[in-house]
Amino acid sequence: MKLRLDLLKHLTAEDVEEEIIANNPRYKPEPLFSKTGTGSLSSASTEQRAQEVERSTALIRRLEQRAQSAGAERTPES
Repeated sequence: MKLRLDLLKHLTAEDVEEEIIANNPRYKPEPLFSKTGTGSLSSASTEQRAQEVERSTALIRRLEQRAQSAGAERTPES
């Protein structure tokens, strides 16, 4: 995911949850997960990487729209 720090204030919990759910199938817990609390993330395929780029681009567009609408709400009308 490309990180745009100027858009972070427009990020919501739902946006983060969406990315977590998308990466969840790649997570492989260790056999003693309940005791150690550790696991690993398996390598992504080329297709999964392409989907990740698409999700990242879509998220950036949504955040840009939110930033734009928030800016329009704050500017006083003349």
